[in-house]
Amino acid sequence: MPARARLTDAQVAAVARYHFGLGAAVPELPPGEAFEDAQGVPVAVREGDGLAVAEIPRWRSPATVARRLADLGWTAAAAWVGRPPADPAELPDRVLALLPVAGAPADSAAVSSGAAAWAGVRATGREVELVLVPVTAAHPELPWGELADRYGGTLLGERVDPEPARTGGTVLFFTGLSGAGKSTIAGRVVELLLEAGSAVTLLDGDEVRHHLSAGLGFSQQDRDTNVRRIGWVAAQIAKHGGTAVCAPIAPYAAVRADVRREVEGQAGRGSFVLVHVATPLAECEARDRKGLYAKARRGEIPAFTGISDPYEAPTDAEVTVDTTGKDVEACARLVLEALERAPRP
Repeated sequence: MPARARLTDAQVAAVARYHFGLGAAVPELPPGEAFEDAQGVPVAVREGDGLAVAEIPRWRSPATVARRLADLGWTAAAAWVGRPPADPAELPDRVLALLPVAGAPADSAAVSSGAAAWAGVRATGREVELVLVPVTAAHPELPWGELADRYGGTLLGERVDPEPARTGGTVLFFTGLSGAGKSTIAGRVVELLLEAGSAVTLLDGDEVRHHLSAGLGFSQQDRDTNVRRIGWVAAQIAKHGGTAVCAPIAPYAAVRADVRREVEGQAGRGSFVLVHVATPLAECEARDRKGLYAKARRGEIPAFTGISDPYEAPTDAEVTVDTTGKDVEACARLVLEALERAPRP
């Protein structure tokens, strides 16, 4: 596996200028054999003294693609949906490859992964002419044959992955009672990830309340909406290859399951890591600097999680941390160990 290096926007622009012949010299890049942009999308690989620049397809309408095929002189173009067949010998010399990427943007890692699979056909020595076209859904309303026809091709075959490709993005989702230590651990995890050079976004429960969920109250419906909004934003970050760290209370199992489905639907199986900060209620009350638990005990705060409203402890957490008697560093390291075990694309 070649050593990968992440490029800045300026370095990506320099690679593009080199690719289009706007600069004769090979741009200066960091050490490495393969290069990707800030979203983890492959950009180029070293090839001798030069660079082989990745060709990332862009969205094109069916009519635009059909016109291009006609301009190329392709008649009754053979269309293949998804990844290429296991035996490239099944393919004709010209192929319209439709890449179902479930709504991902054209510069996402999912699209690049699909394109890379087709690049492997050429690596087998087959002289196959390819037109690569991302399509917007893994399960379209139209049959694949009809969709291929609209793009100017005749369906030859399909090999569609049953679930979204793993983009490399991850959501670390902390749940636990008020005062359990979620925000403290999450903050330290973010610091450690940043120190390691990762791109990471913190979506803390209190801060999200003031911005993304301003105007929501604390009824069960509003709390569910708040958690789902956090999950949606986190899923968008993971879809593009980033890491999102979330720290709401998220007391209800059904809503946490909804968030897991949203994230894994956007970023692939294994992209959601649930962290249950399982500090006991008595310990949380003992730490209560704001006096919230005392007010809840007196009935001054209705529907307070753990007192007058239930907290449904997870049965599906990837990692469980009880902060009683543990320092923040030890708890954060436990979470990072779980993150390292998460599947990679």
